[in-house]
Amino acid sequence: MTAETSQTLDRGLRVLKLLADTDHGLTVTELSNKLGVNRTVVYRLLATLEQHALVRRDLGGRARVGLGVLRLGRQVHPLVREAALPALRSLAEDIGATAHLTLVDGAEALAVAVVEPTWTDYHVAYRAGFRHPLDRGAAGKAILSARAASAEDPGYTLTHGELEAGASGAAAPLLGVTGVEGSVGVVMLADAVPERVGPRVVDAAKEVAEALR
Repeated sequence: MTAETSQTLDRGLRVLKLLADTDHGLTVTELSNKLGVNRTVVYRLLATLEQHALVRRDLGGRARVGLGVLRLGRQVHPLVREAALPALRSLAEDIGATAHLTLVDGAEALAVAVVEPTWTDYHVAYRAGFRHPLDRGAAGKAILSARAASAEDPGYTLTHGELEAGASGAAAPLLGVTGVEGSVGVVMLADAVPERVGPRVVDAAKEVAEALR
């Protein structure tokens, strides 16, 4: 540190970097140990960063990078969507269902990219910007499955009728993308998801994760 730098800002940036380097978030105690400061300082840093949506804390109290980090650069969301679109288009056309990339925003799942199939007579209308609780719908539940400590390979999640009557969903979490929690999935008007859809969604999630690395 020099006379021209801010110690508080430096610590705040270090918090963001530490959180960006973990997929499972960090507790206040863990951050305190890594920064070499007391817990009170960490609480204040997190509270300030949360006000700007740069950090969020989950129900277990672990701090994670917030979507406000993405909003700092106007082109980040378009770049994320652009990176995901090829895999989403392929998924939508292959399955004949609406494909989507969903990211975590606080306690909600936020659809940031959506692709509808071109050849079907009908499909579920699902729009970018759609939000729903993380514990409802395949997209959110797939993300939660990846948070489980024992979920080294969470696979895919299937749901029916949780967000829209008569609609079924399948989703797989993004894995190995530092600082980003999300999932790739499809939603379709069906009583049950066909057997081949789950593995296909997992493959699409791997394609998107690779594009975002």
